[in-house]
Amino acid sequence: MDHITETPTIKGPADRFTGDVYLNMLQAPAEPGRLAVGLVRFTPGARTNWHSHALGQTLHVTDGVGLVGTRDGNIVRVTAGQTITCPAGQEHWHGATGTTFMAHIAMVVGDGTGDGTTWLEPVTDEQYEQPS
Repeated sequence: MDHITETPTIKGPADRFTGDVYLNMLQAPAEPGRLAVGLVRFTPGARTNWHSHALGQTLHVTDGVGLVGTRDGNIVRVTAGQTITCPAGQEHWHGATGTTFMAHIAMVVGDGTGDGTTWLEPVTDEQYEQPS
């Protein structure tokens, strides 16, 4: 058993996020399981770039109100206690609403070469502000 008492908070890099986003890695991908788990906190209006995961992603909202969007224009509003699953290869984004903070636990299974995430372009304000 490993007892992890704390992990450092890092600021999400500007080439992957719009706005201020903070991350605490809870579990780094390691063989044989390759599960990566992070606590991600978004300030109002902050969001990820478009991205996809080779083996999918699960998001569990722990606090606040957030949005998760897909390329087909679907945007889902999520609140504390709700879980979203994004299938393998689906391009999507997630973040806080324009007026609230949001925190979630992000879980991905690595593909053997990393966490399997393909980062793409930023979500435009027009895409982010679509009615949900």
